[in-house]
Amino acid sequence: QVQLVESGGGSVQAGGSLRLSCVTSTYTRSSTLGWFRQAPGKEREGVASIYTLLGSTYYADSVKGRFTISQDNAKNTVYLQMNSLEPEDTAMYYCAASTNLRPSGSNWFFSVFYKYWGQGTQVTVSP
Repeated sequence: QVQLVESGGGSVQAGGSLRLSCVTSTYTRSSTLGWFRQAPGKEREGVASIYTLLGSTYYADSVKGRFTISQDNAKNTVYLQMNSLEPEDTAMYYCAASTNLRPSGSNWFFSVFYKYWGQGTQVTVSP
C-alpha cells in the first residue's frame, strides 16, 4: 500500500508560480509517479509523469515548457514546479503512483494505470 500526500496548492494570479509536492509513504526503485488534474465539469487529465528508475519525464502538451516534474528520492517526494500559470490551469491536482507501469509517450497519461492516489490539492489561477 502506497500513501500519497499532496501539498503546495493555492491561489495565484496569471503568470505566477506554484510548486506542488507529493510525499509517498514508501519508495520503490522503479515506480511511476504522476500528476493529474481535474477542473469542474471536465475529465481528469494527465499533467506530467516521472519514472523513478530512469528519471524519464513526460508532459501534456498544454504544460510543456511551463511545468517541470522532479523527484527527491531521499525525501520520497515528487514535485511539480508550475510557472507561467494560466487561468486554464485552475483545477484540483492529484498525485498518483504506479508500481508496475513502465511509462511511455503513449501510456503515461492513462489514469487507469495508476493504483494509488492522493487526496488532491487545489490550484486556482485568476486572470
